[in-house]
Amino acid sequence: MNTRIEHDLLGDLAVPEDAWYGIQTQRALDNFSITGVPISHFPELVKALAMVKAAAARANRDLGVLDGRKAEAILTACDEIIADRLHDQFVVDLIQGGAGTSTNMNANEVIANLALEKLGHEKGQYQHLHPNDDVNRSQSTNDAYPTAACLSVQFAAEPLIDAIASLKKALLAKGEEFADVVKMGRTQLQDAVPMTLGQEFEGFAVNLGEDIDRIHEACALLCEVNLGGTAIGTGINAHPRYQALAVRYLAELSGKPIVPAAHLVEATSDMGAFVFFSGILKRFAVKIGKMCNDLRLLSSGPRTGFAEILLPPMQPGSSIMPGKVNPVIPEAVNQTAYQVIASDLAVTLAAEAGQLQLNAMEPMIVYNLLNSIRMLCNACTMLEERCIRGIRANREQCARHLENSIGVITALVPHIGYGNASRIAATALNSGSTVRELVVAEGLLDALQLDRLLSPQAMLAPLPEAP
Repeated sequence: MNTRIEHDLLGDLAVPEDAWYGIQTQRALDNFSITGVPISHFPELVKALAMVKAAAARANRDLGVLDGRKAEAILTACDEIIADRLHDQFVVDLIQGGAGTSTNMNANEVIANLALEKLGHEKGQYQHLHPNDDVNRSQSTNDAYPTAACLSVQFAAEPLIDAIASLKKALLAKGEEFADVVKMGRTQLQDAVPMTLGQEFEGFAVNLGEDIDRIHEACALLCEVNLGGTAIGTGINAHPRYQALAVRYLAELSGKPIVPAAHLVEATSDMGAFVFFSGILKRFAVKIGKMCNDLRLLSSGPRTGFAEILLPPMQPGSSIMPGKVNPVIPEAVNQTAYQVIASDLAVTLAAEAGQLQLNAMEPMIVYNLLNSIRMLCNACTMLEERCIRGIRANREQCARHLENSIGVITALVPHIGYGNASRIAATALNSGSTVRELVVAEGLLDALQLDRLLSPQAMLAPLPEAP
C-alpha cells in the first residue's frame, strides 16, 4: 500500500496515500476498535459534522479571521460531504477516548484534504490549508462535537417519527376492520369484561402514537447548542461575534431552529437533553414491547392458546416440529425493545460520568442514541409491513371464548346484585355451565332480558342515562 507521511505532536506516521483523512484519524484507527461501527454508519452524524464546519467557516469568513479563498474551499468541501461524498472516509470507531476528538479530527482532516484538492494541492499539504488552524478555527471538539450530535439525533429522529406515524395508521386500520369482533378482555391474564378486538387495536395505536409528540419535545431541547463555547464554554480563541453568526448559519444550513445555549459553561458539560431523549426512546420501546407481548399472547396456539388473532406466517418455526410457525416478527421487536432499554441505561451512566467542565463519555451517548433510533425505526417498519397489515381476526374463537367466559356476569351486577353475581360465577366455574344458563335456571332474569343485557351494545359502553 502506498503511503504518505504526516506529522503531529507525537511524531511522524504513515497514512494511506489515497486516504482523505490524516494522521490523527490514523492514530484513532490504530487505537480504537471497540464496536466495529465507524462514524460513516450514521450518515446523519457525518452530515451534521459537515454542517457545523460549514457554519463555522462562514462565520469566520464574515468576521475576517479566515481567508476568503480558504473559506470557499472549505464550504465547497462541506457541501459535497453533505451531499453524501466521501462518507466512507469517516472511519473512526464511534466508541473512542478523548470526548469525541478523534471524530472531530476525522471531519477536520477529510474536509481539509478535500478543500486542498479544490485549491490545487495534494493531500497532506497542510501548509496551504490546515485541519486545525483553518477547518477547526474558532472551535474545539467540546463545542463542535456535541453540536453535531444534537443535529444528528434530530435528523435521525425524522424517519423514526414517520415510521411510528405509519405504524399507528396501520393499527387504526385494523381497529376499524375489527370493530365488530366482540371478545373477552383480560386483566392479570384472567377473564375480565367484554370488549371488541377493534378497541384493543385502537388502544395500541393511541398508545404508540402519543410518543410522536414526546419525540418532537425532545428534539426541541436539542436545538439549544454550545457552538462558540470552544474548550469549556468561555469562548476562548473565538471572535466576540462568532457564536451568534455561527449558530445563525447552522440554523440555515440544517433547517432546524438552532439557538445558542443560555450559558455556555453549563451547556458544555451537561448531557441532560440527551438523557431526556434517551428516556423517550426507552418509553416507546417499553410500549411497543408490551404490544408485541400482547400480539404473541393473542395469537398463541393455534389450537391450545388464545388464538384470537392470526399473525401472517413468515417462516417455518422449528427444525424438529413440523407445521410449527412462530411469531418471529413480534419476537424480533421485543428484542429490539430490550436493547433500547439497555442503551438508555448506558446513556444515563455516561451522562452521570461527566466531570467538571466536560463529559468525556459523549461518544458512548451518541452511539447509543443513534443506534437506538435506527433500531426502533427499522422495528416499526418491519412490524407494520410484515405483521400488522396481515393480521386476521379469528372471529369464531373470539365468540367461543366470550360464550364460555364467566366475565360477562359483570354486566349483570346492576340487575341481579353483586352477591348473586358472585354465586353464579362460582357455580359456572365449578359446573361448566354458562352464566346465561344459570341465570335463567334460577329465574333471576329471563332470556329476553339477558339478550338485551349481554348484547355487544350493552356490554361495550357505560350504562344508559336514566330518562
